[in-house]
Amino acid sequence: MNFTQIAENRQSCRSYDPTKPVEQEKLDRILASARLAPSACNGQPYHITVCKGKAAADVAKAVQGMGMNKFASDAPVMLVLSEKPYVATAGLGAKLKGIDYRSIDIGILSAYITAEATAQGLGTCILGWLDDDAIRKICHLDGAVRLVITLGYAKEDDKLRSKKRKDLDTLVSTVE
Repeated sequence: MNFTQIAENRQSCRSYDPTKPVEQEKLDRILASARLAPSACNGQPYHITVCKGKAAADVAKAVQGMGMNKFASDAPVMLVLSEKPYVATAGLGAKLKGIDYRSIDIGILSAYITAEATAQGLGTCILGWLDDDAIRKICHLDGAVRLVITLGYAKEDDKLRSKKRKDLDTLVSTVE
């Protein structure tokens, strides 16, 4: 798949096949691509915790508060993205410019993860509704949990939905 095909085929999966585990070689490819994601000053101020089995089930519960994300229980893998400290130059830049580069970097990381997962034939959903304290305990983390990405095979009947996006004329402007 080229990148446009990946972008056209990637969607938030909310219907996983709990009987199909994610092959380790596919997970390894996703993590290798994630490692290549650009970040401010190449600092990679984040950590990826791969949760499987009981840990995945526990994290799934921690993203289901108030009835949200019920589908997460069927995802065989949960990727927990947590913050790590900035490298000195990125930290200084963030302070001087008042820009949260760490959040931007985690967003780019999640794009790389979800794109590679799509290329591997897997479904993903990026979750921001989560219980930070509970997930920190489950994963033994000291940094704030920013996102959880569900990962697995979509059920056979989970068809590609049409994309609802703004027109390019609304989204883009050119200044010369």
